Formats: sequence, structure tokens, C-alpha cells
Amino acid sequence: MPSLNPIGRIRTPYKTLEDCPRNVDPEGPLCELIIDTNFVDGLLGLTQGQEILVLYWFDGVDRNITSHPSRKYGGQRGVFAMRTPVRPNPIAAAVVSIETIDGNHVFVKGLDCLDGTPLLDIKPAILKEC
Repeated sequence: MPSLNPIGRIRTPYKTLEDCPRNVDPEGPLCELIIDTNFVDGLLGLTQGQEILVLYWFDGVDRNITSHPSRKYGGQRGVFAMRTPVRPNPIAAAVVSIETIDGNHVFVKGLDCLDGTPLLDIKPAILKEC
């Protein structure tokens, strides 16, 4: 199976899991996607205000758990029914709006991950209107 190579790191104000919010918050604190310089050309065409899908890796979690107590709903739930970082493949995804871009730094608001989290990918978000 192919391996994943992070394209950068995410800076957030959260140092511990207890500090992290349960979900992405568009009104949350400013967070910074720091793109490795060899991938900076990949940012060409992204613009302020654009919605992007950010894919990141929840480091250091137990990957052998398939159900977990739900803080939101109570009781036991399968990890595929929750946004918990504890999962077989701890890939996280969030749709956020670009606040600004400065060189290899993309600023967004309200990510739900620890400071230093590996950044896997950025894609334009496809939003379906209801």
C-alpha cells in the first residue's frame, strides 16, 4: 500500500486533546497551514474567501478501536459515525474558508486539531446546496 507524505504542518492554539474543540468552528481561532516550500506552487490559484477541504492526520491516537463513547450523543458509537480522532486510519477532514495567504502560509479559522498536526492535502471544496 502507498504511504502518505505530509505537505506541511498545522499551527493551532491547542496543545492537548482536552483543549481541542469537538468539531470545526468557522468562528474559531485563527489557524495556520504551513506548506513545505517544495509544495508552495500547489497554492497557485487559491484565493482569499475560497472554501477548501483540508485533510490532516491525527497523530498519536489508538488505531485499534472501532467503537467509542460519544461525548455528543452518549453511549457507545462506531468510530465511522463520529469525528473522533481515534480510528483505524486517523485521517481528518474539514471544510474551511481561506482568511488570507502569505507565501507558504494559508490562514483559516477553527480547525479541531493539535498544534503541529501533519497536513496531508488541500483541495477546493465542493459544496452542495440543500
